[in-house]
Amino acid sequence: MAGAIASRMSFSSLKRKQPKTFTVRIVTMDAEMEFNCEMKWKGKDLFDLVCRTLGLRETWFFGLQYTIKDTVAWLKMDKKVLDHDVSKEEPVTFHFLAKFYPENAEEELVQEITQHLFFLQVKKQILDEKIYCPPEASVLLASYAVQAKYGDYDPSVHKRGFLAQEELLPKRVINLYQMTPEMWEERITAWYAEHRGRARDEAEMEYLKIAQDLEMYGVNYFAIRNKKGTELLLGVDALGLHIYDPENRLTPKISFPWNEIRNISYSDKEFTIKPLDKKIDVFKFNSSKLRVNKLILQLCIGNHDLFMRRRKADSLEVQQMKAQAREEKARKQMERQRLAREKQMREEAERTRDELERRLLQMKEEATMANEALMRSEETADLLAEKAQITEEEAKLLAQKAAEAEQEMQRIKATAIRTEEEKRLMEQKVLEAEVLALKMAEESERRAKEADQLKQDLQEAREAERRAKQKLLEIATKPTYPPMNPVPAPLPPDIPSFNIIGDSLSFDFKDTDMKRLSMEIEKEKVEYMEKSKHLQEQLNELKTEIEALKLKERETALDILHNENSDRGGTSSKHNTIKKPQAQGRRPICI
Repeated sequence: MAGAIASRMSFSSLKRKQPKTFTVRIVTMDAEMEFNCEMKWKGKDLFDLVCRTLGLRETWFFGLQYTIKDTVAWLKMDKKVLDHDVSKEEPVTFHFLAKFYPENAEEELVQEITQHLFFLQVKKQILDEKIYCPPEASVLLASYAVQAKYGDYDPSVHKRGFLAQEELLPKRVINLYQMTPEMWEERITAWYAEHRGRARDEAEMEYLKIAQDLEMYGVNYFAIRNKKGTELLLGVDALGLHIYDPENRLTPKISFPWNEIRNISYSDKEFTIKPLDKKIDVFKFNSSKLRVNKLILQLCIGNHDLFMRRRKADSLEVQQMKAQAREEKARKQMERQRLAREKQMREEAERTRDELERRLLQMKEEATMANEALMRSEETADLLAEKAQITEEEAKLLAQKAAEAEQEMQRIKATAIRTEEEKRLMEQKVLEAEVLALKMAEESERRAKEADQLKQDLQEAREAERRAKQKLLEIATKPTYPPMNPVPAPLPPDIPSFNIIGDSLSFDFKDTDMKRLSMEIEKEKVEYMEKSKHLQEQLNELKTEIEALKLKERETALDILHNENSDRGGTSSKHNTIKKPQAQGRRPICI
């Protein structure tokens, strides 16, 4: 009894000690997850749980976003989740998104999951027209998105209309030209076919490398007013702070790179930017809400920290991730080479099989024809034999008649009439009998020759029959499939060796392999610069091709600004845009 009471007491105490929880829904770019969180959890506890679930290690780029009265906010790591101004109705929803953007996606984004999340987010921003993208670049980016989703182009699989349900181009671009969906698909497919051999992660990285050069990529815009009350836009990105005219989000009026800013501060709604160069005036501006000022400061601190971090040696964790990424890339490359070799061997085996089947079919046809020829020869031989027999019988009959005629002639001579008249008549009859006997002899000789000729034809027919049987025998005894001893092609000596034993896969990397891989990566960079030049030429060709179909009255303000910048040659790179204001930044600021 006492034991039962003690067990009930311990059970009730455990029940009381269980922490209270609430449900959180996390929405990523391609999935939704739900977690049970303790009431005391801080933002970092929830953020770390999401990153562990996704297998994400490059956590410094991301954050958990929520919305407060049409204003975007980010979950603070050192503050309890429920202490934020979020809805208390469960499940509490947060969006897992990229908060900070890299300067160079190819060098900074190491993990494949990081690249994939950035690709999805940037693609959505371009399609939603939050990032301006010119029409010719939109077509190229769409082709890389198709490569990432569908793999290599196969005309037998990817037939006309296979992109009909895909959202690949901004609506602004579609409305700007008098082109049907089929015409857009044709141009996207033409570029898509050129990306053969690129894996999904490679196609997504090519997408990001092109997108990161767009003017609005990675920029967070905020409405502000300067000291004179003029309405402006503040842009915060990985390179610094930029001041824009509200009607022109492409080209900043002035820029403050992070390495030229001494201090950023705000008091109530007034924000102050102090440059390092004391000769440059302090820039002050006001925002409409205190919450917006806090968000601007968060983005400034985070982007500045990453800016300085990029210019230092990589941490041990980043070095380890990059080494693992290089090893994984090398392993995938070797795996692709192995699969390519296996595919080539399989195709060669299939070609050999098809050739053998073709030869077998040909030999069967030859055997059928030989059988038919043999049957025809046998039928001809039978007919000739029958005809020869008939001719021989006719010859015998003619010979018999000739003998009878000869006997008749002798009898007539013996019984000749003694009278002259009878003798004359008898001689005439004898003469006629001799002529008839001569004709009969000639006919008998001709029939005999025909019999000899028929015997010769019969002999030739039997010889042809013998040869046909011999040929059929040779075809029947000929081997159908030649012996095949395929020898797998030896691996090149410069590829690291790996052995497959049972279901396990083992491979060894050497230092020389990693050095060689580094040299190959440098070589690929040089090749990429050459490809970029070729790519720009292709973009210009596409732009010229579709220019005739453009509807001028549908051009937006950003289209006009982009065209003016292109004519001036001032939008070739985001870095050029920043360098220009820097060169002019030594004068006092007047906006």
